[in-house]
Amino acid sequence: MKKTLAVVLPAVVLSGMSLSAHAATENYTIDPFHTYPNFTIDHLGYSTMYGRFGKTSGSFRLDRDRMTGSVDIRIDAASVDTGMKKRDDHLRSPDFLNVAEFPDITYSAKNVKLKKNGTGKVKGTLTMMGVSKPVTLEVTHMHCATHPFDPTKKKFVCGF
Repeated sequence: MKKTLAVVLPAVVLSGMSLSAHAATENYTIDPFHTYPNFTIDHLGYSTMYGRFGKTSGSFRLDRDRMTGSVDIRIDAASVDTGMKKRDDHLRSPDFLNVAEFPDITYSAKNVKLKKNGTGKVKGTLTMMGVSKPVTLEVTHMHCATHPFDPTKKKFVCGF
């Protein structure tokens, strides 16, 4: 029986620091407290199970004038959480994610190009369990502004 697990990265919130005062491209760090990589599991057609990964890291580079950049995301596969320890342990096993051999799930896109309104498709590569496949993520919203809780630092943040 072929077992699959669909990983969705719908919300990635980034905090950034400018490379320099005159640089067009800025580096942002994935904020693990505002990032929610999640998935669904069809339970034999009877119900849908929901899960998430609790540990995410990575970076995003963005030229806000051109709306181009790149992204690299790392998910700790062992941080899988469906709310049921027995199921989570099974998902970590060699039957599914095999986290002992493949501890990371990664997504990398080198040529991000968004529309001026912050929407678009990001074509990248998702790697799970040593297998890399092309995956296109749809960005339906992006907002960049000075950090709302600490405007004195003039730090920009972007949310997707």
